[in-house]
Amino acid sequence: MNLKAVRSLIQVMNEGGLTCVEVTEGETKIRLEKQTAAAAAVSAVPAAVPTAISECVDQPAAPVSAYREVKSPMVGVFYAAPSPESEPYVQVGSKVSKGDVLCVIEAMKLLNELNADTDGEIVEICAQNGQVVEYGQTLFKLR
Repeated sequence: MNLKAVRSLIQVMNEGGLTCVEVTEGETKIRLEKQTAAAAAVSAVPAAVPTAISECVDQPAAPVSAYREVKSPMVGVFYAAPSPESEPYVQVGSKVSKGDVLCVIEAMKLLNELNADTDGEIVEICAQNGQVVEYGQTLFKLR
């Protein structure tokens, strides 16, 4: 299947309000599925001529998290407190307001404060003090 055919399928999905389309072309199977409004997953195997198209109505919806996740904006070392002898910025059960410091991430010898972008309560701290964290890794869950 060529790129033009895949684009046509995406257009059909968008115009029809579909979240999932599956196309079988001989031994080739292509599945387009919208994960979010901004992302779509595409899986493909070698090409042929379309023989079947089915709408994926039997697929269960992805579970929606009851918590707001705070993710790491960079790669670095996670520190829960401003210094080793200090109390952590937050603990499970702490109430935070927008702008409160949640932790510090050290990257390239610079200490970067990570602030809460919303009010809430800390329900889980997902990183250990001194742990290297990745970009996009969940650090906190707020309710």
